[in-house]
Formats: sequence, C-alpha cells, structure tokens
Amino acid sequence: MNTITLPLANVSCMHCVNKIRDAISLLPNIQLINIDTEQLTVSTDSSLPDLFDAITALGYQVGFHYQLPLAGLSCGRCVAKIEQALSERHDIAHFNISKQHADVSGSLSEQALTNIIVELGYQVTTTSAAQHYDFTLSGLSCGKCVAKLTTALTQDNIEIITLDKNAFSVITSLTANDIIAIVVATGYQAALSTDIQPTTEADTVITPEPEPEPEPIIASQANVTQLLLSGLTCASCVASVEKAIKAVEGVDSVNVNLAERTALIYGQASSQAVIEAIESAGYGAEESEDDQTRRIRQQQQNQQTFKTHIRNATASLALGVPLMAWGIFGGSMVIDSTTSQISWGIIGLITLALLVTAGKDFYINSWKAFLHHRATMDTLVSLGTGAAWLFSMTVVIAPHLFPLAARHVYFEASAMIIGLITIGHALEARARSRTSKALERLIDLQPQTAIVVENGQETERPLSAVISGMVLRLKPGAKVAVDGCVIDGNSYLDESMLTGEPLAVHKKAGDYVRAGTINQQGSLLFKAEHIGSDTMLARIIQLVRQAQSSKPALARLADTISSIFVPSVMIIAIITAVAWYYFGPQPASVYMLVAATTVLIIACPCALGLATPMSVTVGVGRAAELGILIKDAEAMQQAASIDTVVLDKTGTLTEGKPQVVDYKIYNALTREQLIQLAASLEQGSEHPLANAIVKSAQQQQLEIYPHSDFMTYSGLGVSGTVDQHQLLLGNAKFMVQNNITINHAEADFNFIANQGATPVYLAQNGLLAGIIGISDPLRKDSLSAVKRMQKMGLKVVMLTGDSVKTAQVIADKLGITDVVAEVLPDGKAAQITLLQQQGRRVVMVGDGINDAPALALAEVGIAMGSGTDVAIESAQFTLMRHSLHGVADALELSKATLRNIKENLFGAFVYNTLGIPIAAGVLFPLTGTLLSPVIAGAAMALSSITVVSNANRLRLFKPSRQDQEK
Repeated sequence: MNTITLPLANVSCMHCVNKIRDAISLLPNIQLINIDTEQLTVSTDSSLPDLFDAITALGYQVGFHYQLPLAGLSCGRCVAKIEQALSERHDIAHFNISKQHADVSGSLSEQALTNIIVELGYQVTTTSAAQHYDFTLSGLSCGKCVAKLTTALTQDNIEIITLDKNAFSVITSLTANDIIAIVVATGYQAALSTDIQPTTEADTVITPEPEPEPEPIIASQANVTQLLLSGLTCASCVASVEKAIKAVEGVDSVNVNLAERTALIYGQASSQAVIEAIESAGYGAEESEDDQTRRIRQQQQNQQTFKTHIRNATASLALGVPLMAWGIFGGSMVIDSTTSQISWGIIGLITLALLVTAGKDFYINSWKAFLHHRATMDTLVSLGTGAAWLFSMTVVIAPHLFPLAARHVYFEASAMIIGLITIGHALEARARSRTSKALERLIDLQPQTAIVVENGQETERPLSAVISGMVLRLKPGAKVAVDGCVIDGNSYLDESMLTGEPLAVHKKAGDYVRAGTINQQGSLLFKAEHIGSDTMLARIIQLVRQAQSSKPALARLADTISSIFVPSVMIIAIITAVAWYYFGPQPASVYMLVAATTVLIIACPCALGLATPMSVTVGVGRAAELGILIKDAEAMQQAASIDTVVLDKTGTLTEGKPQVVDYKIYNALTREQLIQLAASLEQGSEHPLANAIVKSAQQQQLEIYPHSDFMTYSGLGVSGTVDQHQLLLGNAKFMVQNNITINHAEADFNFIANQGATPVYLAQNGLLAGIIGISDPLRKDSLSAVKRMQKMGLKVVMLTGDSVKTAQVIADKLGITDVVAEVLPDGKAAQITLLQQQGRRVVMVGDGINDAPALALAEVGIAMGSGTDVAIESAQFTLMRHSLHGVADALELSKATLRNIKENLFGAFVYNTLGIPIAAGVLFPLTGTLLSPVIAGAAMALSSITVVSNANRLRLFKPSRQDQEK
C-alpha cells in the first residue's frame, strides 16, 4: 500500500478532525495513519476519488488543485490521450481536460503533472495570471435575467465567483473590457467596481467551506446606507426615487422597499447627497442610524399615517354619504333658484375646505408629479375630484351660463372619492406596520450582553464589548451571544430558530454554537469566533432585509395604465374644448365647458381606484375563510404565476412533534413493559428523544418506576437500574461497548431507519430487549396535498436540514422526486435563488426561523401557522389550519383574484371607452344634444357598482379539492 500525505484547509478544530476521521474509517482499502488540522496521512492501494469526495462532501479542503493552460491539442483524440494517461494514475482524484485547459486535483505536484502532459507531446503554456474583477450590474430584473447572463459568462476562461441582479465577480484571463462587452451583448450593463486582484493558477487548494463555518448568506457590503422614506404612494414613486438616487455620484445600486418605505443604497455616496436628491425629486428621506432607531421611527410614522388617514376618511365620508343619499332618495341637486345657489354654495365651500385639508396630499403629490413629468394615482384622484368641484362651483356661481339640464352639482363625488381612497391608504398603513416585524423578532433573538471569563473572573459586558477570541460563559436558559466553539462543558441547545428541527442538539467540547440559540440545561464555556455582523443570525437578518427590499418583476397594471390614461384624458378634454369652441354652436363657451367637464367626470378614477382593492379585499376575506392569512395584495399577484413549490420538511410536511412510532421485542417483555422500562430510565435524561419515550408512557397511562445509578454517556446513551433490572438505552455503538449482542436485530434496525425514524436499543440485564423507533410523523394530509399540487402542474421540491437518508425516505413516501437535504439557512436561500436562476417562479413553504431567508427571497413565502413568529412574519401567506392543502388553495385563489382584478380593470374602462367619445359630443350631429354631466356621473357610479359586484363573485370561490377539512 502507498502512503500519501495531503494538505487540509478550513479544518478549524478537533471536532472537524473527528468528522474527517469518521468519514475515512468508512472507506474500503484506505487506512488512516495520522491527521491534524493541517494535513492527513493515509495508506491506500486504490485511487483517490473516494477519499477526496468523502472529505469535500463534509465541506473541507483536501489535496492540490491545478488549472493549467494547454497548447498543442488539435482534436478530441488529443484530449482523450491525456485523459487516458491521467485515469491510470493513483495520485489523481479528479480531472477535466479541454483543448485549452487542464483542471486536475490530486496529491501529485504541479511539476509531475506538467511532465505527464509534456511526455505525451503537448505543452503547458505560461500565461499571465488570471485577474479577479468585481462588476456592478444594471438592467437585470428577475431570475431569468441572471440565468441568461450566467449562460453568457460560462466559458473556459471565465470562472464565476458570485452573480446576482446587482453585481458579479469573476476570475478570468480576459480583460475587464472583454467581460463588459459580453454583458452588453447579452442586453445588460456592467461597470468595473473594484481594482483587479491577481490570482495564481497553480498550487491552489480546493476551497469549499466546512459545515461549522459556512459562507455568509450574502456578500458583505462595505458601504451600505439605509434611509427612511416618506411621500411614496405607488410604484411610479419608487421608480422616481430610484432614478433620483442612481443619479447621485458614487451610488453603485439601490433597492427601494415600498412596503417599509426604506431605501438601501450601496456605494460610496454620502447620505446627505442622496437625501438631497430624494428631496429634489419631491419626496422625503432621513437616515436610519441603527436597527433600534429605525424600528422606533417607522412605528411612529406608521401610527401617525394611519391616524391621519382615518381622520381624513371620516371627515370625507361624513360629508359625502349624506350628499349622495340626498341625491339617491330624490333630493334636488340642480341649481334652479337663488336659494339653491346659496345652499349649494355653502356646501361647495365646505367641500373646498375638505379638499384642502383631507385631500391636500392628493393635490400636492399630483403637482409634484406634474413638475417631474409623472402621472400617478394621485393625478387621477386630483383630476376627478377637482373637475367635479370646479364644474359644480361654476354652476353655483353662474348657473345662467349653463343649459338647465346641465345645472347639476357633483360635490358628493369629490367627497366620496377622497373618503374611499383614503380608507384604502389607511388600511395599507396598518398592513405596512407589520411588515418589519420579521426583522424585529430576529433582532430580539440576540441578547444584549454576554458573560466574559477572564483570569478566572466572570463579568457581564455589553455585546459590543465582546471581541473575537474571548472566552464566554453560557448559563442554563440563556441565549448564545455570538458564534463560537465549545471548549468545556456539555449541554443540549435548542437550535430550532436556525434549523427548524424540534430536537435539541447535544453540545460538547469541539462543537459549534451559534448566536440566538437557547441553552436548555448545563453550563458551557465557548470561544467567540464570529461576532457582530459575522454571526449566522446577523447574516439571516441581513438576508431577510435584502430580500424584502428587492423588487420582484411584477407589472403593476393599474399604475401602468394610469400613466397612459391620465395624459390621454387630458389631451382628449383639451381637444374637445377646442373643437367645441371653434366649431360648436352658440353659446360656444358653454358647450365647450360642458363637454370638456363631462369628459373629465366620466373619466373619474373611482372605478379604477376600486378595481384592484375591491378584488383584493374580497379575495383576502375568502382566503381567511379557508384558513389562509394573506399579508399583501402583491403576494396574491405573484402567487398567480407560481410554477414551483418548495416544502420544508419538519413542521411543514411533518407534525414537528417527535413520538414513538415503532418497536421490536427480543425477549418476554410486552410492548407496554418495553416502553415502561425505557421511560422509567429516561425520566432523568435531558435528551429530546427521551422526552418522546416518556410522553409515550404517559399517554398510555403507564406507571413510571424510580431509577437508581443513572448515568449519561455523551453521544451514546444512558444506563441505570429500574425495578432491579440493569438497563442500557442508546445507539449501536453503546451496545457494542457494553458487549450487548445486536447482530440478530440488524434487519429490524435497518427497517425502522428506512421508515425515516431513529432506532434506539434497550438492553435488559446484559441482553437486547428491544428497539424503539422515534420519528416525527407526516401530517395526515401531506401525501394528498403533494399529489394535488403535482396534479396542478407544479414542480414540488423538498428542502430540509435533515440527513439525506431520512429526507429521501420521507420524499419516497410522498412521491417527491426533487430533494435537497442537509442545508443550513443560507443554503435554503441559495436553493431558492438557484431555482429562480433556472427561470422558475417559486413559492417557499416553511415554519422555522431557518426558513425565514428563503421565505423572504422566494416570489411568495407561505408559513405554517404552527411555526415560529419570524417565519410567519417573513412569509406573505400563513396557513392557520395546519393543512398543506392550504398551499394549493392559496395558489388557486390567487389566480382567481388576479383574473378578477383584470376583469375589474376592463370593466372600469368600458364606460370610459364608450363614454368619453359620447361625452366629447360624437353623437351631437345625430341627436342634437350633449351628454349631460348627470349621465356622466351615473356612468361613473355604474362603473363602480360593476367593479364591486364583480369582485364579490370571489366570495363564491371554491377550491378544486372536494374533501375540504372543516
């Protein structure tokens, strides 16, 4: 056998060393001689691939990795010749050969590899070192854009390090201009953001990250500024703010979050310059110094905004409803006497006071939009209400200028439009106040102090005073302050906030602990390694913030139509006025005013403003009846086009409650006696599996006997005496150490394990008594729900932090073919991004804090109601019935709601499409009369009634599943 010494990297502690040692011990024909954190020595007579794969699968670095430029290869036969030579070598693990490049990993030196290639008649060329470039991107709007650019950059001489919608990094022998040219040719824009960084191409060790110290969830940003915004009302406002910020020198990229009214600015620009640019665009901004300040300030803004909108809506409806009722129940709204002039003049002044108080924001915002050449929903509101009031007041002041049939006033229209739309804004402000709770709950997970141990003394210090390398004490019940490695003690930690798994994890010397996890019992000493923004919890917080601030590629249909519709109506009104003034009968000025005003009134945006919110209101109400809580309307629009469903396992597909599910007996014990003995022994244990056994005994009302001589063996099991029986309870290794024969139970052990359960041995008086299988059972409707989603044409993916074997067992039971296992929180988010880059539109379903980044990053996040608060707040949908059928229900209802919104928008414009030409007077040559403003007002009201009636049809929505749970 040959002895080989290989370098190791990213092996940070003895825990890592032990993991590698265990992995190597399972490999045939390989004998481990020595291993430490820097290298390992093995004896083997076989090739290296199995060894390399076993170690890199754990996330560590091993061996040498060479990328050599080649010359002299002219065809596939040349490539095959080198491949044949390399495949015969025992010191080469993996290789990939092209006509221009050799990518080889193994234990041989670079010179030895070069000699092999030269002896075959080819050359290893010497070229300048590849360069590391960082670029900023613009023009990418979705995962498909990212996938398109990734394909374009996938070349032999380009190695992509990172790539998202805003930036990318590569290592390449090409120039920066060459890379930019590729991006431009693909249809996007790129700019070099940092200086080049040389990197060598030889003697480079493979660099995957080990599990205890994963890569940050997102790339760190050296200069990130967060601003709180004000004055934003719709998507066009977001576009205007982003345009203003991007024009500031030093800004690399920007994400404006309409829901939170915040902006994340990346780059070197000063915050003051950015604030001035935003203010010059007609909006407000202030700097957010820290998370706590941001939270308080946002709460104040939302509360004040909500109170203001409610006050304005109450005042508007208090005037509008009585006026509308007066007209509906036969009251005269025509100016036909001096008395009516005076009375309606007073009402007109009251309405004016309402417009300049409750409605002032609409007019101020529409004026700002006009100054910046924009048209928004505020423009529509101000045009409709302003035209109605001006026409009405003109009639009041000079009724003799109008034909008798045209002396109708429309003060109630102005008041009602202001009131209804302001109510919508109030509801939006209330919903917006909840969008930041996910981040708030995540921030609250991290304690503000830590116990530092120095020179044998323990002192409590603020978290800001903790630095890497300090030794910290973790007491029972306390939260871990920073990420670190345990150096003394053992305990069980609740890591469900990170992993989503209900079972507490045993921690001992060499194990890794993470900030925010909770110590159940016992005391630990651990060394701080990652602090502040480097902790896993901090990276999760940053990822959730980034995902919430990112903009989905969703067309906001009403805003798009408004930007075209408003200028069009204004142009039509002006053309109508000019035409009647020059070509109309006398008095031309009266006909001109009546026709132009009628055009504006019939084009009032009331129906357009109601089209989307009415459908959403009814759709959300129907969803609540089905046990689905929806956070915002945008989520429903996104969900309507979903084609991929990603399901977390624990707590989503399963109950999230470990319990005894199987048993095997090998002596005279009954099932009850087996559980009774195990529970009596385990009543002194802290282990979560022990709790499942004890709970099983309690459910069967079995008597639990006292025990004595109880001992815990870390990572193995427990022992003790119960009712004069010597008992051992634990894993196979524990049984072997105590000379318990278990060979005859191997088939049963494998059978239980293959069901996705954890088998635990129980030995009685030196003989194997039985096996107890403990598992987290599937939800009763998981199988039918998965089949239903697949029948809907959805791609179903299971994503979990569990082991591959357990995950595959569960997946096989459910008929799921796409499984991703053993992933940490950042890995879950990365999998969502990967699916999006493949052009998929993804809904993520989860229940744990570990799912929060993925829930926020997906097009739609759906949380189980039994899950953590952070998961629920990060998701746009929450299922309150604990049924996965709610996922399919939510997607079906979303499609129905989006279809209803489009129908409403169509209905809102039918009256305008037919009414505007008639209002402009196209029928006058045939009928000799103009459309009365009264008819225009009726058409406007009828369009609103049509929209409301159509939206109410959603109340009749029924999911496709007939066996709905009650």
